[in-house]
Amino acid sequence: MARPNNDQRHLRVLRDLYARLGCLPSYAVIAKALGFEAKNAAYKMAQRLIDSGHLSKSSGGRLAPGAEFFTLEISEDEVRAGFGADHSVTGLVQAQTLDQLLVAHPSKTVFVKVRGESMADAGILSGDVAVVETASQAVPGDIVVAEIDGDYTIKELQVDRHGARLVPHQAGLMPRRPTRTFNVLGVVKGIIRNLANPSPRAKLATQGAAR
Repeated sequence: MARPNNDQRHLRVLRDLYARLGCLPSYAVIAKALGFEAKNAAYKMAQRLIDSGHLSKSSGGRLAPGAEFFTLEISEDEVRAGFGADHSVTGLVQAQTLDQLLVAHPSKTVFVKVRGESMADAGILSGDVAVVETASQAVPGDIVVAEIDGDYTIKELQVDRHGARLVPHQAGLMPRRPTRTFNVLGVVKGIIRNLANPSPRAKLATQGAAR
């Protein structure tokens, strides 16, 4: 019987190496990181991951991420944000990348760093990254990235009998109407937040939820 390999565990180590170094290191470094006694073991492991699409080889022969390198497992179970979950966990997972969850049209999508708290009541905080589809047709109610009178901002698009206006989601702030120029640059399709370094408002929300 063939000896089982630990390629999935090794792949997780390779992802950490790539995140830290910005590239995949030599076979010798990989062998050391994975605890292999010989560089040849790293070579054989890499060949299996090339066959599975997780790794590839660059023009210079060095290892590089393949099409499946960044796919991570996502549970099919929903986790309730509270107490007393009333269903059992199946443990079923499927492989997806972050862009598969958030990006429908890669060629039309950009990531935009959010600055300021004017959309905080809509759950969009300073430091978040907005996933913006640039060629999407905006409709009233969409959160958009727009140019208004020379300024660039993220707000909710609304239209009334006086025309378009951009509406913030924070108490005390007023909607803004264009006086010279107005262009919707894209529609916000999702928000990415790093909880390891949240904004002050996100920290307060987290502390409140923990009480």
